[in-house]
Amino acid sequence: MRSSTLSLITAIWLLCGPVGFAQVTNPDPTRFQADIDRFARWDAKNAFPKDGILFVGSSSMVLWPSARYFPELPVINRGFGGSQFSDLLHYLEETTLKYEPSMILVYEGDNDVAHGKGASQIVADFQAFVSRVHERLPDTEIAFVPIKPSIMRWDMWPSMRETNARIRALTQTDERLHYIDVASPMLDGDRPPSSSLFVSDGLHLSAEGYDLWSGVVRTFFVGQGLLP
Repeated sequence: MRSSTLSLITAIWLLCGPVGFAQVTNPDPTRFQADIDRFARWDAKNAFPKDGILFVGSSSMVLWPSARYFPELPVINRGFGGSQFSDLLHYLEETTLKYEPSMILVYEGDNDVAHGKGASQIVADFQAFVSRVHERLPDTEIAFVPIKPSIMRWDMWPSMRETNARIRALTQTDERLHYIDVASPMLDGDRPPSSSLFVSDGLHLSAEGYDLWSGVVRTFFVGQGLLP
């Protein structure tokens, strides 16, 4: 009884956070309609793999040459730069569900925090994403790629770190959920990460940054039996 009560309290904290947090209004998702139309045009002319590995989310996914880093896997990349979790939820059918992937790597939250959203709101959106994917695709595994520490948004790192911690705890409640920790290797103690991991804007990853991320993800794929 004590254990189940503690689990319930933990779940409520993860989803709701501190009492009285304010919801931040979501931006208009239709600002990405051109990106979604572009995906549809590509899909109309090209075949996409069944049971693929889907990379989806904001610009960190868009700019990741995932197929080059993982040529052995049936990779699909449907990132759209500047997106937040609310945008991904709005276009979930077009970017995610239609591909019926066996695994999803999702990167969102970076722009959410920059937009003023707190951890509780982002965690709730992640939970909604998981619920809607598993309603349609109950066997699909979902791996959260945590919000990265960056030079440009270093002042936001405490909120990002809290969001990551809450989502990491949620991934431990379901064997279909995973947390791929690309954030910790980027940190240099309590200091911002090395500038070598970023291009000149201090926000988007450089080739060295993607080398780091891809090494961590490759180890994850090996552990999942997807790579030798």
